Amino acid sequence: MNGPTPKPLKARELNDWLSQNADLTVVDVREQQELAIAPFPHPVRHLPLSDAENWMGSIDELLPEDGSIVVLCHAGVRSWNFGCWLLENRPSLDVWNLEGGIDAWSVMVDSAVPRY
Repeated sequence: MNGPTPKPLKARELNDWLSQNADLTVVDVREQQELAIAPFPHPVRHLPLSDAENWMGSIDELLPEDGSIVVLCHAGVRSWNFGCWLLENRPSLDVWNLEGGIDAWSVMVDSAVPRY
């Protein structure tokens, strides 16, 4: 990968940020059925990758111009790819990828979130 990449973020670090009411936007790129199984327990901007053709053209309106953006998926791979795409298109953004995704969140932070 030659372009910018999202910064790695551990589940416990994200939990700390959220508890401090940090200025951040959480973007969940999982599919609707994944959210039904294991919803993230904080507000998210849901941008499923399978629906990208419907939201990609309006990404500037969907995401803030400043503040941090944390992207997540099931295991951290799809969100990392989305984060790379986002930085290619808006390199001034502060983009973080939740390492291990919602699965790591369930293991490290909140076991009430089901694993799948």
